Amino acid sequence: MPCSELTCTCLLLVNLLLGADGYCQYKWRRCYFNSIDLTDMVYVESLFYNKMEFLVFNSTVGWFVGYSALGMRLAKAWNHDKFFLPFARNSVDRVCKQANEEALKSYGGDITDTPKHTAFAAEPRVELSLGKPFTDNHPGMLVCSAYDFFPKMIRVTWYRDGRKVTSDVSATEELADGDWFYQIHSYLEFTPKPGEKITCVVEHASFKEPREFVWESTMPEGERNKMAIGAAGMVLGLVVCAAGLLYYRKSSQGWTMVPVTASTS
Repeated sequence: MPCSELTCTCLLLVNLLLGADGYCQYKWRRCYFNSIDLTDMVYVESLFYNKMEFLVFNSTVGWFVGYSALGMRLAKAWNHDKFFLPFARNSVDRVCKQANEEALKSYGGDITDTPKHTAFAAEPRVELSLGKPFTDNHPGMLVCSAYDFFPKMIRVTWYRDGRKVTSDVSATEELADGDWFYQIHSYLEFTPKPGEKITCVVEHASFKEPREFVWESTMPEGERNKMAIGAAGMVLGLVVCAAGLLYYRKSSQGWTMVPVTASTS
């Protein structure tokens, strides 16, 4: 929702039409789209009275729809207004696409060289970090975070040794920063394995192709030391056992069996 306007005006006066001594009326305008070329842009304008929505204009419908007696009367009048209805239908270009150009200006781009149908896109800044270290009793957690990206649509996927991970994965929704940009965080619970490659793959409209971010150290240093000590102890034990077996075999080959004869008295 890259464009949103919320205005509220509370007036303390006698409203003969509504029969109230005071009221709070506000309008909420917003733009929705899923593609970066704005071809599926939808403009929605809602009118509220004391928190109750009574009139809506949706550009996909093309006319006003009322949800109360007053809203239906206004919808009927405005839908037959040869000037007001075309003005509302033009809101997709007048409000939504204009807001997109203003976002490009604020980012520092030059809209004179930008086609009107092309949407502004900002690359996410991706960070891959260890959110929770691995212990003997609990798995660790990796966090793949993407910051300051636009538009909103993004996909974050985990892979372990080239295989897509579908379990032990959780993520937040795309979180609005309030400055046209978004952030998202994806979490992977894991128990590290020696030599394992864990990858976070990010797909976004600002990327020509998906980008991979590899976790360099799949196991904390303390755990690697424990495994190294354990492996060294195992090798030492095998060496001692082999040496003992060889000594036993050589010693048994040098023995001479002496027959035992019974003595008579």
